[in-house]
Amino acid sequence: MGAEERDGGRERSRANGASALRRGAVDRPRVRLDLPRAPRRTFLPEYDPEAFGRLSEKIARFLGTGRFIVWMTFTIIVWVIWNTTVPSGLRFDQYPFIFLTLALSLQASYAAPLILLAQNRQDDRDRVTHEQDRKQNERSIADTEYLTREIAALRLGLGEVATRDWIRSELQDMLRDLELRQPADAESDERDR
Repeated sequence: MGAEERDGGRERSRANGASALRRGAVDRPRVRLDLPRAPRRTFLPEYDPEAFGRLSEKIARFLGTGRFIVWMTFTIIVWVIWNTTVPSGLRFDQYPFIFLTLALSLQASYAAPLILLAQNRQDDRDRVTHEQDRKQNERSIADTEYLTREIAALRLGLGEVATRDWIRSELQDMLRDLELRQPADAESDERDR
């Protein structure tokens, strides 16, 4: 019986597999690596960074226009005139214009990070553009060097090719030699007779 109990114990440990190795551990469901994780629940608001970046660029572009400065100036002038000329009951911001200062500070505190975000996005685009330009320039330089080598090889090859002018000059030289030899040959023929 002792041997049977030992064999039964082995079979049970084999059947339990990895769970036998981690005794006391809570059995968890197996994590599948071929499936994406389920999204975690968060209490923070979720947003699309790309959409937020596009919005910040639109705002930064507007803040950098003359239209914005005109509207801001117009709003401040109307604010000051309203709060100094209308009856006291209708004024919402008395002379030190604390609410106007607060509004302008709030606008500036949001404008600065939005402008920086837009600049960072533009820097990223510029970096990508410069990288593409650099690669294009490298390809252009490689192509130019290849064409330069090909032209040099053609020039060397053409240096060994017989051109029309060279053939003409050679034929003219041969004709002159023949013309000079004819009278000499005619004289030697006469002597032989």
